Amino acid sequence: MPYEFLLNNLPKTKKAIGVDKGLAKIGDGIVNLTYSVAKSMYLTKNHNSNKAIRTGQKVSKAILAAALKNANMKEFAKNRANAHDFANTVEAVIAYAWLNNTISIKQLIDTLFTNLSGNVIGRFEEIENAAFAFTQVLLTIKSSLPEKPL
Repeated sequence: MPYEFLLNNLPKTKKAIGVDKGLAKIGDGIVNLTYSVAKSMYLTKNHNSNKAIRTGQKVSKAILAAALKNANMKEFAKNRANAHDFANTVEAVIAYAWLNNTISIKQLIDTLFTNLSGNVIGRFEEIENAAFAFTQVLLTIKSSLPEKPL
């Protein structure tokens, strides 16, 4: 794989993975790409016309923070973390899993799409429904992550 060198010196503990800023930056792109595609697929499938609906909307920190809590993975986040920190933790964890070939972009999109339901347009409904989908992503990759806490 052409990015193999990025696997050198990856963090080895839950906390170290969750607070790694480089992983969070990579994960930010992965999270926004996969959710945008999954949401576009969901909206197109559930729309009255045959017209494709494409969205490039970013994932809110509220969605990712709720997913981290729902997946019972707060031990990956730094102490006294806020919603922004929790969102960065989710992004770092997803990047870590992707870099380690635990989950692919296609699997992320499929998991998100399969688990989206209801209204993903209204802010509060989207937070709840998308948080559920991201919780399923986290639960899917959780068993492949290091067991030892920091």
